[in-house]
Amino acid sequence: MNVVKSEPPDLRSIRKLLDRKEEQNLSPYATPNARAVRRRAEELLIEGYRQAFSVDVDRILHSHAYTRYIDKTQVFYLIRNDHITHRVLHVQLVSKIGRSIGRFLGLNEDLIEAIALGHDIGHTPFGHDGERFLSQLCQEHGIGSFHHNVQSVHFLDLVERKGKGWNLCLQTLDGILCHDGEVHTPELAPHRNKSFADLQAEMAAKVSHSSTELVPMTLEGCVVRMVDTVAYIGRDIEDAIRLGLIGRSELPSASVAVLGNTNGTIVFRLTTDIIRTSYGKDFVAFSPEVSEALKQLKGFNLERIYLNPRMKPHTALLRELFKRLFDRFLEELETRRMDSVIFQGFLNGMSDDYLGRHRPAEVVRDFIAGMTDRYFLDLCPEALRPGYLPSGNGEA
Repeated sequence: MNVVKSEPPDLRSIRKLLDRKEEQNLSPYATPNARAVRRRAEELLIEGYRQAFSVDVDRILHSHAYTRYIDKTQVFYLIRNDHITHRVLHVQLVSKIGRSIGRFLGLNEDLIEAIALGHDIGHTPFGHDGERFLSQLCQEHGIGSFHHNVQSVHFLDLVERKGKGWNLCLQTLDGILCHDGEVHTPELAPHRNKSFADLQAEMAAKVSHSSTELVPMTLEGCVVRMVDTVAYIGRDIEDAIRLGLIGRSELPSASVAVLGNTNGTIVFRLTTDIIRTSYGKDFVAFSPEVSEALKQLKGFNLERIYLNPRMKPHTALLRELFKRLFDRFLEELETRRMDSVIFQGFLNGMSDDYLGRHRPAEVVRDFIAGMTDRYFLDLCPEALRPGYLPSGNGEA
C-alpha cells in the first residue's frame, strides 16, 4: 500500500486564502482584515498566518489593563454581591451581542470583538463617578478633561508594555475611541477613510471640548457603539431590582410594551430590531418605534438608577479620596520619592518614550485611571475608607 506524503501547509498562504474569502463573503460595507492598518509594520505579522484583527483581540486579552476589568465598577460599587455586574462581564456581553449582529450583517466579527473587549479599558475605579472626579482633577491641573474612551486608546497605544503599547490596528483603536454608548443614537453611519493623524486629532479635540461628537470609521465600530447600550440597559435594571432599588412593575409601560421587562427580552428585541433595520445597509439603526422605547427606558434608568442617591452615599468621600491620592502622587513624583508606589508599581521599567512625553499630572492620571476599586481603596488612609452598602434582598 502506497502512502501519500503531503507537505505541511504554508500557513501564510492559508491566511491569504482566508483574506480572499472575506473579500468574497463579507458585506461590501464590512472591514476585511486585508485593509487593517498599524502604526508600525511587524515582520512576524506580515510573514505569519494570523489575521490582523484576531491578533488585536489576543493582544487586548493579554494586556494588564484587561485583567483589571475584574474589579472595576460597572454601575454599582461598594456592594458585596457577586451577582452584580462588573465591567469584565459588560465588555464580554458587548462582544457576544455585537458578534451576533455582525454575523447576520456580514461584518468582521474579529474587529467587533477587539473593539468590544477594549472599549472600556480606560475606565477609572468606581465607574462614571470616578471618571467625573478624575476629570475635575485633570482640568484643575491643566491637562484637559478625562474621558475613559480616550484613556482606553491611550492605555493600549502608549502605556501598556511599559510604554511601548500593543501596536493595534487603526480600525480597532478608532472603534474604541468612538464607542460612546451613553449618547442615544437612532442611526449611525461610519465616517470612513480616517488616518492615525485623524485619530490623534479626535482624541485631542475630545479632551479639549467634551461635547465633541465622535463617529466610528467602520460599520463594525458603529455596531459596538449601538450594542454598548443594548448590553447595559436591561442588565442595569436587573441589578437594580436585585438590590431592591426599583421594582419590575415600575418600568415605563410604553417601553415595556415594545421591549419587554426582563434583560433577556430587552436584549433579544433590541438585537433583532438592529438586524432587521440595518441588513444590507451602510449604517446601523433602530426602527423609530424601538428607538423611542429605548430612549424612554434610558431616561428611566438615569433618573431611577444612575442618579438615585440611595446608591451614592459615599460620593463626597470618594471625591475627596480621589483628590488626596492625586495630590499625594503628584507630590511624590515632583519630589522624586522613589519608594512611592507610583515609582515602584507603575513607573518601574517604563520606557523613555513614555517618560519623555508625559507631564507629572498625566502620569498620575494614568496611574489612578488604571487602578481597580480594591487597589484604590488599599492606597487610601484606612480610617477614611468607605464601608460597603447592603447587598439587597430584591428578586434575583
